[in-house]
Parts: sequence; structure tokens; C-alpha cells
Amino acid sequence: MTVYTIQGGKKLKGEAFVGGAKNAAVAILPACVLCAGKVTVENIPRISDVTTMLEILRSIGAQVRLTDSTTVEIDASGISSRPAPYDLARSMRASYYLIGATLGRFGKAREAMPGGCDLGVRPIDQHIKGFRALGAHVLTEGGYIAAEGRNGLTGANIYLDMASVGATINIMLASCLASGMTLIDNAAKEPHIVDLANFLNAMGADIKGAGTDVIKIRGKQSLAGGTYAIIPDQIEAGTFMAAAAAAGGDVTVTNVIPKHLECITAKLCEMGVDVEEYDDAVRVVSGGKLTAANVKTLPYPGFPTDMQPQMAACMSLAEGTSMITESVSDNRYKYVDELRRMGAHITVDGKVAVIEGARRLTGAPVSACDLRAGAAMIIAALAASGRTTIEGVRHIERGYEDIVDKLRALGADIRRREHYAEKAKQA
Repeated sequence: MTVYTIQGGKKLKGEAFVGGAKNAAVAILPACVLCAGKVTVENIPRISDVTTMLEILRSIGAQVRLTDSTTVEIDASGISSRPAPYDLARSMRASYYLIGATLGRFGKAREAMPGGCDLGVRPIDQHIKGFRALGAHVLTEGGYIAAEGRNGLTGANIYLDMASVGATINIMLASCLASGMTLIDNAAKEPHIVDLANFLNAMGADIKGAGTDVIKIRGKQSLAGGTYAIIPDQIEAGTFMAAAAAAGGDVTVTNVIPKHLECITAKLCEMGVDVEEYDDAVRVVSGGKLTAANVKTLPYPGFPTDMQPQMAACMSLAEGTSMITESVSDNRYKYVDELRRMGAHITVDGKVAVIEGARRLTGAPVSACDLRAGAAMIIAALAASGRTTIEGVRHIERGYEDIVDKLRALGADIRRREHYAEKAKQA
């Protein structure tokens, strides 16, 4: 078992380069299924979710070639509509984008129910609603979702009962090659939705309104190939900002879009951190002394639920009482028991967490129960006194590329080790 060991108490200093956006990459890569020509995708993050998605594309007949560590060429002209391997598909949430992409290209799709982090009930009813509105017959049985547009897919007006990111993306994918106009009302507005729309438009799609409440897609007969670069990762950038705030120091986070970080920047400034914005970077200066604040997670442009655990780690060190209200995910507080092992004072009641700032946190054996919880464990460990061992790092590596090397470059004392080797050494 692989673990991270962190000796806390060291201030961070230097530059942290942010990779491509995970949430954009895992939507854009399956979108290549819709393209008749070769697609080159640049700035892909080096994370396990991307590796899994590329394996899935290979398994259904796509030609996939990594030209360097952050660039991939995909030729999906020879793929079939057969489902991805069950174990691969159920290992990640974003595998369900293959349903929209395959349905859009072939008029039918059959894929395993998705997996990913256990964040509570995350139904796909809005996805199914959209597919059915486009004319598809949809069934869920035996662990699979099957959709078929027996008479082809036809554009429709689709109102989402909630601004679901996944449903917005899947309906966009399914409707790009449908006949007529599709209108998605109450669409999600996250940056990676805009990035997907920009990618599809670069391949020949006709999508307008991404980033607003209403997205209009005029169906095309085909999409071509081309080259596209993925946007920087908003959450990776925010995680480095939170780490610098908690541990203290002077960190410049580069290759970012500052506008995407405005809600995170505003909250850190409220907590006493100095944040300077540049064209494609933010500089975070912190003495490690934070003041309490309140956060309510909301769809973009509100505070992202994917930054909630990292902010909780910061609040555990802040003077005074902080409060988090989680309004997006059902089960985001599983990390709380792990922070308590390190001395955090957190009380959870439903969707609300009250955090009494501790004078200090102390190192302890903890576990990353999901991707962003793992990031919170790292942040807390960097600020804590003593040594922390983090298990479950496979979750962290689903969404953070080279996290150990990047933090070591900032002066953190962090190691990636095999647990059995460590035991043998102690023996």
C-alpha cells in the first residue's frame, strides 16, 4: 500500500505550476468519440483518471498515442458502440460521458453505471431526462445504462430540475450530431463546461451560451478533428493556495485563470491571507495565522464543493468559529473524523459543519477517503506539528498530478512510500 508521509511545520516558498483541468479532461477525452478525424488534446493532466479514460477509449477501438507527457492524439474513426470494460467504467464517475458521446455518434449506447468518489447520492435522472427528450429509449438494468434513439436523435427543449454539471455535459455530447436545435435551460456554468463547448466548437460543433443558464446546440452532420488545449485546473490551483495559507509562506501559483479563482481568493483574503493576482498567476502570502470565516458551497460562480474539505483544513487552524454549509454534495464530511485525529474541533449537523479553530494540529495516521478529502489531509499535515502518514493516496492521485514533487519543490517535507517497505525497515 502506498502512503504519503509528511513532516509538518515547514513554510512553503516558490512557484507551483498547475496542470490541465481534471474535470475538463475527463469530458473532452470521451467527446473525441464524436469526431471523425484525428484530435490532438494538449495540457492533459497526468492523473490516474485520465489514464483510465484513455484505456477506455483504447478498449472501444480508438487509436491513442501520447506524443509527450501532456499531449495525446486520439483517432476515434474506427471505434464501435460496444460498452467499455465494466471494471474500468465503474472505477470513475466521468465514465458516464461515454453514454452521451456514443449515443450521439451511433444512436445507441450501453455503459456500466459510473463509480468514483463516494459523495452520497448522485443520481443520473437528469441525464436520462435529457436523453429521453432527444428521442432515446433509456433503460437501467444489470448495472448498465442502455440508451437507443431508434428513430435518430432530434433536438429538444430540456429544462434541468437542478443545474447538474454531468447532465449538462452529457446532453451537450448527445445533441451535437442530433437533427435540429437543442436548448438546455438551467444549465450548469462551470469553467469546464465552457471548455468542453469551446473544444466541440473547435471541432465543428455549433454551441452557444456555455457559461450561462441557457445553452443552445444546433446539430451538425459530423465533427472533424483538430487541436485543442485544456484550461488550467481551478481546484488544483485552489488547493495550492489553501496549502500556502495554512502552512504559511510565499507561493506563486502559475498557469491559472485568476477569474476562475475569485471566490477562493475572496475567502482566503477574508481569513487574513494576502493574495495578488497577475495575468496567469496568483501569489499567496501567509504568516500562517488565519481568522475564522463562513463558507456555503454553491454551483459556479459560487464557492466550489470540490474546495470545501481543503477550506475546512484551513478553518481548523483559524482563530475563532467558522461554519461550512454544504449545499451541493450529500456526503462531503467523511473527512471530518480524520481531521479530528489531528486535533481539529469540528461538529457536523446535517449539511452544516461548525469548526472551532485549534491552536495547532498534530501529526497522526489518517486516511484519504476521497479525492478532495485527501487534499485536505495533505494541507492539515503540512501545517501540523510532527509526522502524518496518509493512506488511500490512490484517491489523491486520481486528480492531482505530481503532487508530491510539486510540494517538495516548495520546501515541504513529503515522501511517497510503500507501506510494506516502511514496516520492513522498522523491523
